[in-house]
Formats: sequence, C-alpha cells, structure tokens
Amino acid sequence: MSRTPRHITTPERRARLALRHRLAASTHAATPEAVADSLVALHGTDPATVYLAVGARLADPSLTVPETTRALYEDRTLLRMHGMRHTVFVFPAELTAVVHASTGLAVAARERASLLKHMAQAGAPDAAWLKEVEAALLTALAERGQATAAELAQDEPRLREQFVYAAGKSYEGVHTVSTRLLRVLGVEGKVVRGRPLGSWTSSQFRWAVAPEHPELNAAEAQAALLGRWLAACGPATEADLKWWTGWRVTDVRRALTTIGAEPVSLDEGTGYVAAGDLAPLAGPAEPWAALLPGLDPTAMGWQQRDWYLAPELRPALFDGSGNVGPTVWWDGRVVGGWAQRPDGEIVWRILDGEGIGREAEAAIGVAAERLRGWVGVTRVTPRFRTPVERGLLG
Repeated sequence: MSRTPRHITTPERRARLALRHRLAASTHAATPEAVADSLVALHGTDPATVYLAVGARLADPSLTVPETTRALYEDRTLLRMHGMRHTVFVFPAELTAVVHASTGLAVAARERASLLKHMAQAGAPDAAWLKEVEAALLTALAERGQATAAELAQDEPRLREQFVYAAGKSYEGVHTVSTRLLRVLGVEGKVVRGRPLGSWTSSQFRWAVAPEHPELNAAEAQAALLGRWLAACGPATEADLKWWTGWRVTDVRRALTTIGAEPVSLDEGTGYVAAGDLAPLAGPAEPWAALLPGLDPTAMGWQQRDWYLAPELRPALFDGSGNVGPTVWWDGRVVGGWAQRPDGEIVWRILDGEGIGREAEAAIGVAAERLRGWVGVTRVTPRFRTPVERGLLG
C-alpha cells in the first residue's frame, strides 16, 4: 500500500532555501568554492553576477573579488563553461565532466552541425577545412596558455575568414570563423573561458584549453546532476526540473527513478526531493535579508516561482526575455529590487504592497551597505535591464 506523500509547506521551502543557499547569516560560506558547491552552478552570462552572487553569501564579503578571481583563474577550482539550456555557468571543477556528459554533448552536436550548415549555405569551406583550422587553433592555444580570438588569428589567419549568415533575411549577418568555432569548441568541452580582458565586470574573455576530464555515460551523468541539484534545491516539480536542465521529460523521469527521488506534496502539486531528504527542516533562528544580482541562481532556480516571488512583482523585476534583474529578499521571498547609482550608492525599492515592517527595512539597509562596502569604486550595470532597476536610476 503506497503511503501519502509528505506535504512540504511554503515556509519550509523558504527555510530550505535560506539554509542550503547560504543566505541566512549563520550559513554564510568561507570560500567561493563553498558557495558554488551549495548552489551547484553560478549563472555566468553576466560576469558580474558570479561575483555578486558569491559576495552575497560570503562570511567576509571583502574577500569576494580576490578569492573568486583566484578560484576562477589561478587555482581553476571553478570553471566557466556552457551548461544547462545552452547557458554559460560557473561550475565546481569536479562537476564539469558530469555537466558535459549530461547536457553538453547533445547541444555540441547540434552546434557543430549548425555551423557547417551555415558555412555550406554561404559557400564557405567544408568540414575538412574546418577541422584543419580547429587543430591549428587548439595547438596555438596550448602554446599560448590563454589567448583572445584576435591573438589566435595571428597564429592561424584562416580564423579571420568570414561568411554571410541568413543571406537575404531580415536578420542577415556576417560571422567570423573564429567566433563561431570557439563557441562550438566551448560547448564541446575543448576550450573554456580564461581571464577577462578588463576587470571582474568585463564580458570579454581570453580562451584556454579545457582541462581533461573523464568521459561519462550520459544517463549516469544526468542522474548525478539531478541528484546534486535536488539536494541543493529540492523540492522541485517535474516542470522545474525539465526547465532547469533543458532535458526531455523522459530524461528527467529516468534520472528521478535512478536516484530514487522521493515524491512530496507541494502547493503546486507533486514535487521531488533527493532520497532520504524527507525529514522536516527547521528554518534559521533569525530572519534574513539579501540583495541578489540579476540572474542569481536562487532567483532563477525554479520555473514555478510563486512560493518565493509574487506574480504581481514579476513585470517590474524581469526583462522581456524572462531574465530576472537585481532582487531584494526578506526572509525567503522577493520583496523588491535594487540598483547601483553612478556615485556607488546602493538604492532599493520595496514592491510588496502589504509592506514589510521596520525590522525588514533595517536589515535590507544593512545588506545594501554590506554590498556597497565590498564593491567599492566598481560600477555594476546588469546586462539585462529591468523596469525597477531603470526606474531607480531615473
């Protein structure tokens, strides 16, 4: 006789989020590696997000820039690469083989086929020519250690070749072989992004040869990744899991079965937690406040977000493509947005129509000063602008 799944309430979900995502002050981490491990992955599309997400969760936020830079570019314990949903993330180094096998291989095959198709349509050289250029690029990159596309083109001039994409269409454009090829090699796990050309907010990166990693079975890798994510972010619905991974629903269901995920009852319907994760979880002793950046992995962690983000707040906090901007959190839910003014001041606005009280406003003010303290003279503009962020600067 099957038992009735345990119901996990919204307050308990918020308590899990606070503790496991290191947002309550008592759970703040000592290192960027510990933050990334707790979150599974840091969004890397906007380079500043990586640092801001780490800084919000470090016990000593003054270490954010030097320690995250060390982890990314010196010790290489964190690696920036394409992952779920063909999005750029920063992963713990030991997880890159799992991500590549579970998600990257299928995307990589489509990306290479797309590049060859577009080159053929433009009358550009064929696959054999591209393989020669690829080999020369990887050799040059190995010799240089790290390099930009322009530097690699000095060693292999064929990388400067251009071809017209979508000729005659409204979105016609000219693509350079180096740009498209490096993108394909990144998804294939052959190259990774190296040091930026500018500061920690720069979106221009050098490239480096990817560290070697074992080849894993795709189904086993999917099970490993899903288990890791559920331990950090569960409970989640099947729709959440399919959205976050970008997999087919059959892949999600197979992985859930493989890891023995436990079904639970949520306000949205059936959800899942990792095996053995059914015990009730007490929340943090103290309420907590946080200012999280645009694309933060907590704010973007689930497709169904009503349990921490009221639907009426979304138009102000998301851009037209579904990218979340900077958010203000109080005790497990989003209550507003924030921005940084040209003089460095961190300003914020509460959007919750019911109000949040003096204790919450005071705690948010402390979080804003904490953020300003470690960001210092650096000016951060989110890559994806939202109505509330623009409004705060207007």
